[in-house]
Amino acid sequence: MSTTDQSPPPTPGTDWTEVQDSAEFTELRRRLRNWVFPMTIAFLVWYLLYVLLSDYAHGFMNTKLFGNITVGLVFGLLQFVSTFVITSMYVRHANRKLDPVAEKIRGDIEGKHTDAVPEADTDPEGGAR
Repeated sequence: MSTTDQSPPPTPGTDWTEVQDSAEFTELRRRLRNWVFPMTIAFLVWYLLYVLLSDYAHGFMNTKLFGNITVGLVFGLLQFVSTFVITSMYVRHANRKLDPVAEKIRGDIEGKHTDAVPEADTDPEGGAR
């Protein structure tokens, strides 16, 4: 079994209400919501446009672009493309804007300094432990 989190659990006396009320946590939530809500609305509008055009604009969606490729087929495939684009945009946003704040909060909770360089996992002779 493997896990990604190798750190010890937070101290038993952590006041989660204080963490939630902190300025850093409020900023983290604000950054997340300012990205997620508009992007969700944009994707839903794009998806509903596709559904409505498919249902009410048969002639437009059946328009052949080249060969047997229609506007409806292109729009349908673009739904998949937009999903991957939004996912990659979110990962980029999280790496740049969310993760640094989350790491600071985590470091504060665990009582560690996040700007410290982690120690190498080697013994004094230079070999791996």
